[in-house]
Amino acid sequence: MSETVAEALATTSSGSQPALTEPFEIGGVEISNRVLLAPLASIGNWFVRMQARRYGAGLAVSEMVSSFGLHYGNEKTMKELLRIHPDEHPVSIQLFGQSPEAMESGARIAAEAGADLIDINMGCPVPKVRKTGAGAELLSDPELALELARAAGRGSGLPVTVKIRSGLMPGDRSGFDLAVRLVEEAGVAAIGFHPRVAKQGHKGQPDYAMARELSETIEVPMIISGGLSSAEAARRAYEESNADAVMIARGSLGYPWVFAELTGQEVEPPTRESVMDELAWVMDRAEEHLGEVRAGRYLRKFYPWYLDQLDVPKGVRNELCQTAGLDRAREIVAGIRNGEPVIL
Repeated sequence: MSETVAEALATTSSGSQPALTEPFEIGGVEISNRVLLAPLASIGNWFVRMQARRYGAGLAVSEMVSSFGLHYGNEKTMKELLRIHPDEHPVSIQLFGQSPEAMESGARIAAEAGADLIDINMGCPVPKVRKTGAGAELLSDPELALELARAAGRGSGLPVTVKIRSGLMPGDRSGFDLAVRLVEEAGVAAIGFHPRVAKQGHKGQPDYAMARELSETIEVPMIISGGLSSAEAARRAYEESNADAVMIARGSLGYPWVFAELTGQEVEPPTRESVMDELAWVMDRAEEHLGEVRAGRYLRKFYPWYLDQLDVPKGVRNELCQTAGLDRAREIVAGIRNGEPVIL
């Protein structure tokens, strides 16, 4: 057995943590292992979640879904963002918003659609989300945050989790303090903790020591997120934070093999052929999800994640990333696969 696989299957050096391959529970929902797909805004749809599950993720969380969109029956929100594949259970649907009424209603609708868990976004640092009072902005209004968590539980009847930042500005621990209150006062079943303040975005070193402090303070699972760019980084963060699970985000984009590495399934790096097979699978699923025209545009952000693993001429790369037609995109992908890319 390779060192990489052995590390993934072994307990941490401290001996106090379970192996990442061991199951655990969130509010009574059994999760087959401790490697999760994080919510990825505008990315984590049903087929991205299914891809993560195919490669070993024990749970996948949806992209952000507007509680208002569900509450008011927005067609795109209901038919696309809330779409759940029958083979992806258990699945967590992440909601965002700042209205307890809409959160309760949205959580009920998500539960009726088949969600097994409801997650609330209290960590998004994007200004257009924060200016509505949602995402990380909720750290500045802890009473509202608590009511949103209670509302989600009332509406859904499901375990509620929260994805949260450590604070808003450097030196701020408001997210840490709110996480404790969410567990103790609102009955939240798990905390997904990103130990960077909102001001940092995705830059800078996450404060895994603070995450460890949180894991030792709350009596529900603490799932570590942030800075997990590789399997090695995820294992290190898991141990340093004393987490109950890891939540992979950007480290999985175009590289679902990270889930296999962490759960002991994959020994060697993916071949060129396997990367192209996976990209073709994604393209087919995107067309199934969005239709040919919309999928062609949507996929342009996916292509670089796969091409980054291959030696592809710059001109070919640029054309693929700029084309909006699926037929032409498939021609280019076929050329890359065969080592004979053609530029029109």
